Amino acid sequence: MTGYQSVTQIQATSETADQLAAVKLEEEIAYLAKRHRLSPAIVREIIRRTGSSERGAVEREIQRGKARR
Repeated sequence: MTGYQSVTQIQATSETADQLAAVKLEEEIAYLAKRHRLSPAIVREIIRRTGSSERGAVEREIQRGKARR
């Protein structure tokens, strides 16, 4: 091929990137759960509720939850 990727190659690259992103998100969830002594399910719920998987946003929400206790 002269500079063009086939559709199959593009799809494979896209799937690999999606899988890599999913693994990275799960690692982040495990890290936050361990650091804040929460279950990974709670961290996933916070991410789902806030709509952001950014570490800072999730940690702020965890702190707010701890302050309510």
